[in-house]
Amino acid sequence: MEQITIQIKNKQKAQALINFLKSLDFIDELTTQDSPFQSEVKVNDADFFALAGIWAGRDITLETIRLKAWPPRV
Repeated sequence: MEQITIQIKNKQKAQALINFLKSLDFIDELTTQDSPFQSEVKVNDADFFALAGIWAGRDITLETIRLKAWPPRV
């Protein structure tokens, strides 16, 4: 059995493709999954390294990040 994964940008076109695939007799199983965490911004290596050093000169530690995220309860 072969498996194919396709990512489609347009939801209407994705639905049209799903409907077409359902009409084929050799499709054994068809599952769909929406990706709520998919980013619309494409990041390439140049963009990644452009952010290098953004924390330079700042006193940031894991402990200070945790304290801001989960303040102590009284």
